[in-house]
Amino acid sequence: MAGDGTIGKACDVLEHVASFERPVRFAELLESSSFPKATLYRFLQSLTNQGMLAYEPDRQTYSPGLRLVRLAHTAWTQSSLAPIARPFLDTLSAETGETVHLAQLDSNQVLYVDKRNAAQPVEMYSQAGKVGPAYCTGVGKAMMAFLDGPALDRAVSQQSYHRFTDKTLTSEADLRADLELIRSRGYAIDDEEHEPGIICVACPVLTSSGRVLGAISVTGSTGRMDFNQLEAWVPRVRRVADQIATEAQAWRFPETRPNGQNNRMQST
Repeated sequence: MAGDGTIGKACDVLEHVASFERPVRFAELLESSSFPKATLYRFLQSLTNQGMLAYEPDRQTYSPGLRLVRLAHTAWTQSSLAPIARPFLDTLSAETGETVHLAQLDSNQVLYVDKRNAAQPVEMYSQAGKVGPAYCTGVGKAMMAFLDGPALDRAVSQQSYHRFTDKTLTSEADLRADLELIRSRGYAIDDEEHEPGIICVACPVLTSSGRVLGAISVTGSTGRMDFNQLEAWVPRVRRVADQIATEAQAWRFPETRPNGQNNRMQST
């Protein structure tokens, strides 16, 4: 529908502005936009009038508006696992002393919704709010491995298979083989597949019926640990994932019986 197309284009412009992670001028947006000059300007004006973007006349820059911030905050509290998972992530981070990630799938990519830094932080790509690839990250593969057939096929077909390191999986066949292994053992690993020197173990956050809500990981550096040390944390990571699933299903993401009654997940 035409209306859906217009909304989709407006969302693309919002994402384009946000991708700069700073106030951005019209000329910069136009240089990297797929829209003609007049079309881009019209969308920017409409989004500004609606409070979704803010315009600074002195610097002539656009940035996300307060209305968008309010909507984002509401989405964060109502749709994200982050508020529910916070105390569990804090505990896991304190126990391991390593970086802990919480992620959900967003358009078959990884959206990092929360993060706890290691006692001795290591520079890495992931930050809360950032989007990353699913096919070469522990949390991404942990979530994809437990998708149902059609959802899995869509997710696998939408991966870019860009080679980030010498260990990155770069074909659908290799990814599917790895996902099968993940399903059988119940957790995923990232063996320097996204970033050199960065390794992790990850477990999915699943409802009682197996629906994927997200994933958590413990991430370390090859400079101070190996996989034997990291994999020793898998049972604890799995328990934390189950605890988050229990809380999430009870209060935010309930399963629904055919008669419409909610089925609360039993504690594990």
